[in-house]
Amino acid sequence: MAIANLLNNKVMLPEKYRTMELAEMESRIRDIKGKLGEKLFIPCHHYQKDEVVQFADSIGDSLQLAQVAAANNKAEHIVFCGVHFMAETADMLTTDKQTVYLPDMRAGCSMADMADIYQTEEAWVQLQEIFGDTIIPLTYVNSTAAIKAFTGRNGGACVTSSNAKKMVKWAFTQKERLFFLPDQHLGRNTAFELGIPLEQMAVWNPITGKLEFEGNVEDIKVILWKGHCSVHQGFTVENVREVREKYPEMTIIVHPECCREVVEVSDMNGSTKFIVDTINAAPAGSSWAIGTEMNLVKRIIAEHPDKTIISLNENMCPCLTMNRIDLPHLLWALEIIENGEEGNVIKVDEAITKEAVLSLDRMLSL
Repeated sequence: MAIANLLNNKVMLPEKYRTMELAEMESRIRDIKGKLGEKLFIPCHHYQKDEVVQFADSIGDSLQLAQVAAANNKAEHIVFCGVHFMAETADMLTTDKQTVYLPDMRAGCSMADMADIYQTEEAWVQLQEIFGDTIIPLTYVNSTAAIKAFTGRNGGACVTSSNAKKMVKWAFTQKERLFFLPDQHLGRNTAFELGIPLEQMAVWNPITGKLEFEGNVEDIKVILWKGHCSVHQGFTVENVREVREKYPEMTIIVHPECCREVVEVSDMNGSTKFIVDTINAAPAGSSWAIGTEMNLVKRIIAEHPDKTIISLNENMCPCLTMNRIDLPHLLWALEIIENGEEGNVIKVDEAITKEAVLSLDRMLSL
């Protein structure tokens, strides 16, 4: 199944960008931005490095940025500073007259890659055999275009970490059971907070091709794909315990991609936007431990010198795939555009786009 046209795309960064001075790269980027003006739009995900964020035209989460790009009808070139699935979504929501670029084609998402479309199709057949036509699929927007298309053609929809509760409620008005991809933790945390007991949740293991569940399968209400975010799964109950002991007055806020045990012992949990908005609204002198990606935490710390803020796990690494987008790759992508060359373009297959947009539209209509 063709997902994205990668022909003419370039993977290896030319050597000249590896040795270029920082000041020269920044100057060249500013020059190109000035030259292209409104024809160029650079959306940047929250997890990007500061060296890239400084050139962003918009900063936000993945779906928000794709929607902003779609609303920008003046931009011909959209250089998406994020990861592959984000650029795919931007391409699907923009017009044929707009081109979406990913500065480093190797910038993927390990969570999205955990839900392979062929494994998903096989799982769906087996689940239909077990449960019949009682299941509706939902996929986190942190998934490939192919998985979004799968949910689209099977009556399901996309969800974000911000609207997951609303979408799960909707799903249960459609069918008796829910198949949630690809992040088991967001699915589990959302369903649990809506009153579904853990005993009614099963895990689908795509490696073994089996349902992981003890009990009567008729009791299952939620089937969780065995995937996770490598960053957020790194936060542990022990991290929470250590912060509680060292900073007893500190409020712990985490992303719902963290495991159930961590969310349960934290004070608050919510989407990236929720975390950012909560810290912005917090009074001076308040103290926070944040369980999310390190680049974002460091930026929040820098923006709030009047508050005491730490990472819930100060040994946590930034998102490694997101970090593939750096200043050399951004400049390279912009010079490809400036020189009228072809490369680093994300183009999703038309048939997949049609079904994936159906999944996105079901979410956006709610």
